[in-house]
Amino acid sequence: MTTLTAPGAITAVPPAARRARRRGTALALLAWFTGILFVLPVLWMLLTSFHSESDAATNPPSLAAPLTLDGYKAFFGVDGGASPWPALLNSLGTSLFSTLFVLVLALPAAYALSIRRVRKWTDVMFFFLSTKMLPVVAGLLPVYLFAKNIGFLDNVWLLVILYTSMNLPIAVWMMQSFLADIPVSIIEAAQMDGARLTTILWRVVAPIAGPGIAATSLICFIFSWNEMLFAQVLTGVVAQTAPAFLTGFVTSQGLFLAQVCAASIVISLPVLAAGFAAQDKLVQGLSLGAVK
Repeated sequence: MTTLTAPGAITAVPPAARRARRRGTALALLAWFTGILFVLPVLWMLLTSFHSESDAATNPPSLAAPLTLDGYKAFFGVDGGASPWPALLNSLGTSLFSTLFVLVLALPAAYALSIRRVRKWTDVMFFFLSTKMLPVVAGLLPVYLFAKNIGFLDNVWLLVILYTSMNLPIAVWMMQSFLADIPVSIIEAAQMDGARLTTILWRVVAPIAGPGIAATSLICFIFSWNEMLFAQVLTGVVAQTAPAFLTGFVTSQGLFLAQVCAASIVISLPVLAAGFAAQDKLVQGLSLGAVK
């Protein structure tokens, strides 16, 4: 293989460059194939949400079936069904408040484990990680009995406390790695200027670790928004969240597939919108410290 480098001059491309180009092309094709593979189920769910129940239940599925908004009308209660807005607002409130509480608690903890390291900080990190090894269903009954005895069932703040405790170990682990890359000299300069710990955390550390904090916030928000097991068992009507509301379309009369797909699309939109809006911060935060 040859290339022109100047008028009338021909230079051969080295074999190593040709191999690198072929590897790059193969990796690009693999990335496109993987991306399409992940997107196809979402596109299929979107298409099914615009079908009627009879067309959605056909086997094999009909791609050319007429489109309709009946699934979305049923989800939003246009025909007299239950309104999804209380459940959506509950999910939004629990996700936002739990994420805020996680950040308030995780930032000082990560500071103590990365910049001003406590004794045996590796044991502390392992303890945080070990809390995620317990199956969620194993703690469901004790939490239910405790909430029942104190009269806290069907309460939004119970979910906020649970989601905060569930996401806190992950947040500390992520933010510890982000804060570990902050130069200690900046912290020492702020201390010499008379800055207190709270000032250092919110005026010095937080702006520098902004991408990492944004990535942690988005992940905690997604985990809180998608959680269904505790929301299904510990809530009823007042504190019902969107994922628990979604299960109402699976009834003894059967599975209303078009309605389930429409509800899934609507419930997924806030997470997709948040991820799309913060994708640059997410990538920057997750890759923070990867390249020195």
